Amino acid sequence: MAQLKAFPCSYTLSSPSFQSSRTEQLLHQPSQLLKAARPSSLTKWGSRTSVGARKPQVIKAVLHSETKTAISEMEKGSGLRGKLDKVVLAYSGGLDTSVIVPWLRENYGCEVVCFTADVGQGLKELEGLEAKAKASGASQLVVKDLKEEFVRDYIFPCLQAGAIYERKYLLGTSMARPVIAKAMVDVAKEVGADAVSHGCTGKGNDQVRFELTFFSLNPKLTVVAPWREWDITGREDAIEYAKKHNVPVPVTKKSIYSRDRNLWHLSHEGDILEDPAIEPKKDMYMMSVDPEDAPNQPEYVQIGIESGLPVSVNGKKLSPATLLSELNEIGGKHGIGRIDMVENRLVGMKSRGVYETPGGTILFTAVRELESLTLDRETIQVKDSLALKYAELVYAGRWFDPLRESMDAFMQNITKTTTGSVTLKLYKGSATVTGRESPYSLYRQDISSFESGQIYDQADAAGFIRLYGLPMRVRAMLEQGI
Repeated sequence: MAQLKAFPCSYTLSSPSFQSSRTEQLLHQPSQLLKAARPSSLTKWGSRTSVGARKPQVIKAVLHSETKTAISEMEKGSGLRGKLDKVVLAYSGGLDTSVIVPWLRENYGCEVVCFTADVGQGLKELEGLEAKAKASGASQLVVKDLKEEFVRDYIFPCLQAGAIYERKYLLGTSMARPVIAKAMVDVAKEVGADAVSHGCTGKGNDQVRFELTFFSLNPKLTVVAPWREWDITGREDAIEYAKKHNVPVPVTKKSIYSRDRNLWHLSHEGDILEDPAIEPKKDMYMMSVDPEDAPNQPEYVQIGIESGLPVSVNGKKLSPATLLSELNEIGGKHGIGRIDMVENRLVGMKSRGVYETPGGTILFTAVRELESLTLDRETIQVKDSLALKYAELVYAGRWFDPLRESMDAFMQNITKTTTGSVTLKLYKGSATVTGRESPYSLYRQDISSFESGQIYDQADAAGFIRLYGLPMRVRAMLEQGI
């Protein structure tokens, strides 16, 4: 068995889970669990280089010397498609990425370093990865715990901006891909790789998200996308290729859905969901109970917010990742955050997806409700309009675009007074606000009350209405010949 060595790295990485394509599912065998130390907090979200953070530990699985010797012998010559020295592969341990390892070696005569990001997809997804990588022919497996950075530096900026794609989608996968891709670029530098590779299909959004990040952070890297090159067309072809190259084929039951899970959400695509007229099966959901089966008694939860970002749950201050995990559990048991939508993919086609985002739905609701106290009408309107563009940029994989980074500065400035607390009532799939308060509230009861006050004289409304309605009045006079 490979030996595990913990070593520090010179950067902090973000975190989403990686599942490469529709045919790659949750196919894992129980084995040794790889763990990585939790990174400390950063001072800048999604930055190209992380500042002010301790160096996180990384688990690096180094294979036996005899395995490395065999690999080096094979890689002395060029591959069928050319020659690369070393490739960092985004690796999940499923069928697709397991097959990609020997395919890269065969076609590019290269050493393959597998990389896995822990972005909250669950411990089960990390089991047995070292053994699988070794069996597939990889020289190393690098696993990094990116949960805190993922939430703090990618999720929280989107939350602060109010970014929602096409009215519903809370960008769970979209936020995760740049954090993984950034980590891959850093690992490539660390191990001296000249290329990176992913298992995204040529029909989805993720290929764009990965590669735009690669381009932004290290344009010198060669990008290899097997699904756009090889002759494998589906699961059966992949299994046949694996057997031919002595790659163990996972024997776990294949899910009928293509899923992507991270700390923010769980997405479901494929099978019966490809018909938008068919209701999802009840047993498909994994993060949330059916609202019909949720408790008959409501639960109240209070979210503490500072400068537009959540900091506490029911008065208890928590780290970003821990806070989100707790809200996922609370919201999930009440059936919160289920979304069924048909979205417009970046590549031009429509696709149907079902998303579970219990904690995220609670947080979006809480922040929006607090903003109703702390932001004026014009600011809310401008913020909402920019949020649409912000969501579009994130969905399209343009996380490191200067425009998005500049919009962050705007969002941070206008939400600096969005501080206070919001109480929500969770009941059978709904999250309803029951209370909100802020020391920076623009709401004045003495002004808003129906009782007469000194600041607002109701008689002043007559003049305001005459001036405000003057254009409408002039148009009517013209039409009526007055």
